[in-house]
Amino acid sequence: MTSVAGSSSTRWGCAAVLALTTLLAGSAHAGAEFTPGAAGLGDPFFPKAGNGGYDVREYRISLRYRPRGDAIDASTNIDATATQDLSSFDLDYRGPQIRSVEVGGAPAAYARDEQELIVTPGAPIATGSEFRVVVSYRGRVGTVTDPDGSRSGWFNTEDGSVVVAQPTSAPAWYPANDYPIDKARFKFELTVPKRLEAIANGRLVKREQRGSHSTWLWKQEEPMATYLATVATGQFALRRSKVGGIRSITAVDPQVLKRSKRALGKSGRIVALLEELFGPYPFSHIGAIVDDANFIGYALETQTRPVYDRPPGAVLIAHELAHQWLGNSVSLSSWPEIWLNEGFATWAEWRWAEEAGGLTTAQRFKLLRRTPAGQNGFWNPPPAALPGPQKLFSDPVYVRGAMALEALRREIGGRTFLAILREWATANAYGNVTIAEFIALAEARSGQELNGLFDAWLLQRGKP
Repeated sequence: MTSVAGSSSTRWGCAAVLALTTLLAGSAHAGAEFTPGAAGLGDPFFPKAGNGGYDVREYRISLRYRPRGDAIDASTNIDATATQDLSSFDLDYRGPQIRSVEVGGAPAAYARDEQELIVTPGAPIATGSEFRVVVSYRGRVGTVTDPDGSRSGWFNTEDGSVVVAQPTSAPAWYPANDYPIDKARFKFELTVPKRLEAIANGRLVKREQRGSHSTWLWKQEEPMATYLATVATGQFALRRSKVGGIRSITAVDPQVLKRSKRALGKSGRIVALLEELFGPYPFSHIGAIVDDANFIGYALETQTRPVYDRPPGAVLIAHELAHQWLGNSVSLSSWPEIWLNEGFATWAEWRWAEEAGGLTTAQRFKLLRRTPAGQNGFWNPPPAALPGPQKLFSDPVYVRGAMALEALRREIGGRTFLAILREWATANAYGNVTIAEFIALAEARSGQELNGLFDAWLLQRGKP
């Protein structure tokens, strides 16, 4: 893997310049007190997720996948800016054995403590300095068991692999500042046996064949949260097209190609509706990855190219594409506010079902409203008062969460409601938000006091 790590450092820039920048900055701040960056950002559900002291600008992941043994040889280059005077800093990392760590082109000391990779550079890093970290690693990759008992991370499939990393398993396959508030650009250099395809987020820059292997270069130009990065390797049927004028690549496992075609063919109509609701599609590329891997048990809205573990229906496609606006472009600021992702995407899928000739959102709300108060699992926990991460993806987050939005629509009127949705998605594009900010916007645009409505639907236990 030495050759991969070396080529990555050369290809993506000059480490020596960054090393010099760091050393000069450290000298200029000789009187400063350099301290370690925080080992976590204190999320109520995942307190060790993310790290303090720096902001990531770009990840460049060079990865060679070896199907025999389901292993990778990889290096991840991280370009970051220090936000404090750093004596050391942490990365989130749960992956295979590390071969080396460099900061600014020079070897750095490192230690591992559970999910924390603690990096101590040879020279301290001053506030405002740009620096590059290169972590090289090799071995088998796998999944993480999440608090609700499900698995996420790097899944080995019959003919390759696929990544779905929500909420905190991106570090299973690359080191990162793994928290949604630190979005960054991504580049992927993926080398696989030439009989396989290698798919990632964003734009396919080029594909090169080198002997018995091929290398795929992908670039995600708009900022992305770490958990939304994906890599899928295996045998896929690739289709390039345009969806609503947006450049599209879909990758579908040949085993499920026929069963996926009809629903994927509705993507253009779905995007057209979502653009009416939320404004222009927020990214330069779109598509899908459909694998034959139903043992995963769920789909994920990986940015620009959602992953489906089986042939999706059109309603599921509507849900995952709605997340491109609400969840991916407009992202939560902390994990307990997952309603901002799932409640909105679920309401959007209801709106697509209405567009396709099914129940209206009002009819669906009325039907679900009849659910008896005694059905505790339907009504509890409230979407914005989750007791812990084990309930992060519980049914009320989705269904009761979507009902909260429909209740808002009924209260303030459809025209005002849709204006709020569109402003929310466009004004906050590529940023991070809170539930309190959404409530404030709804009240400002409607001219109504809505705390009672949101309290009943989002915070109080039992049937509203």
